[in-house]
Amino acid sequence: MGLLGGSFDPAHAGHVHITRVAMRRFRLDRVIWLVSPGNPLKEHGPAPLDARIARAKELCRDPHVIISDFEAQIGTAYTAETIDALRARYPGVRFVWLMGADNLQQFHRWQRWQDILNELPLGILARPGWRQAGLNARTARQFRHARLPENASFLLADQNPPAWCFVNMPMMPVSSTELRAQGNWMPSTTAKASL
Repeated sequence: MGLLGGSFDPAHAGHVHITRVAMRRFRLDRVIWLVSPGNPLKEHGPAPLDARIARAKELCRDPHVIISDFEAQIGTAYTAETIDALRARYPGVRFVWLMGADNLQQFHRWQRWQDILNELPLGILARPGWRQAGLNARTARQFRHARLPENASFLLADQNPPAWCFVNMPMMPVSSTELRAQGNWMPSTTAKASL
């Protein structure tokens, strides 16, 4: 099962696209969008959580994608704590952490980043302008021995950590930053999410 975390401020077609690619390339049966209450690495807080959840649900209606406010439910802002809680709640489930190459570039700044790498495989998806920066990132260099070749991406979910795989894919030049700048992204309704 894939885990795609982020502020989703707002969710957009690029999130849907990378989810579909991740499901296909890493052979995942489901993906959970973990819509975070906030991001400790970002200077400004996101839009209200209910609005971001509602937008995500309007945008992604795939029955294999779960839109969740799990981090708000358990009261954490850190990925490592979220992963600990998910693994405790769902023993036996094989999780894969999904992220864009832009996040790989600064992954070493995340709290307990090495623990995350040692707890579950990472599926890295190319992002516009971030391929080389991601592949040259501190994490990629330090854990180069744990990299699975792209043509074996379908094996990632069954790998024992540390393991990671970088996949290239057709890219969509859309970002949450651009959508926020344009305004008017708020959904027509609000919706609660649960996991």
